[in-house]
Amino acid sequence: MSIVSSGDFLMDKLNSRKTAIIGCGFVGSASAFAIMQSGLFSEMVLIDSDKDKAEGEALDISHGLPFAKPMQIYAGDYEDIADASIIIITAGAGQKPGETRLDLAKKNINIFKSIIPEVSKRNKSAILLIVANPVDILTYTAAKLSGYPENRVFGSGTVLDSARLKYLLGEHLNVDSRSVHAFIIGEHGDSEIAAWSSANVSGIPIYNFCEMRGHTEFEEEMRKIAKDVKNSAYEIIEKKKATYYGIAMSVKRICEAIMRDEKSIFPVSFMHHGSYGIKDISLSMPAIVGKNGIEAEVPISLSQDEEEALHKSAEVLKEAISDFFA
Repeated sequence: MSIVSSGDFLMDKLNSRKTAIIGCGFVGSASAFAIMQSGLFSEMVLIDSDKDKAEGEALDISHGLPFAKPMQIYAGDYEDIADASIIIITAGAGQKPGETRLDLAKKNINIFKSIIPEVSKRNKSAILLIVANPVDILTYTAAKLSGYPENRVFGSGTVLDSARLKYLLGEHLNVDSRSVHAFIIGEHGDSEIAAWSSANVSGIPIYNFCEMRGHTEFEEEMRKIAKDVKNSAYEIIEKKKATYYGIAMSVKRICEAIMRDEKSIFPVSFMHHGSYGIKDISLSMPAIVGKNGIEAEVPISLSQDEEEALHKSAEVLKEAISDFFA
């Protein structure tokens, strides 16, 4: 296990029903809307470099509260995060058509270098949930700059990629996608890996279930599905300029697991220190998520090819990070 929980974070210093979202672009505002509907929190502060934007989003979402649960939603600044239990960081430049997530690295690392010290100055006890892209590099950046225990700094990682994989498999096999159990691991990006070795439908190995449903060209079909998952964001960005609903639902789901101490298993991005031979890099592998953040990594079976691809994914990220961290 590469993650060891450092114990309960200091809830006595925090408002356990309060969250903060830093960055009110498409992803931040969609996440705020999804969180409002969830009823998880009684207070949410929105922070953005454009204060008017944050105020507009807070007002717009607040006007729907008569149809939801009571909640205080307002625009604020860094002073307002001092007692937040979960700080969600979506701030950063958006991914443009034809641009990879790694292309975003330089711009968004510089943004994080201004945000993270402001956060850690005011709140040392929260969980930092990194959502901005490239999420693996920015999770690494946040872990290095914040001084937080590593179990309390993690990224949304390949949670959405894995949801896309489950959705496409459900469509392909004509089965409820909630019965599909499969992970995308590694980078949230072009080097991500579909972990077919551990994929199953209600405990039945994916290979066997495909045969049950009359699909015999497994290798070809799975390659196409994995490619479609990897290219999903590019396709959406090309058609509507940004992706935000899927990731907003992912953020809401991760917050549920934290707030309810569910100990749910998600492929989140976190720092690795030796598992699968990967060290000093943040990438996605399944982990148990609860009230203290990441409680433990969950080892899964990987084929030799999948493990080699995971190492290559780690190298891609290490090479990208080496340009910014000596």
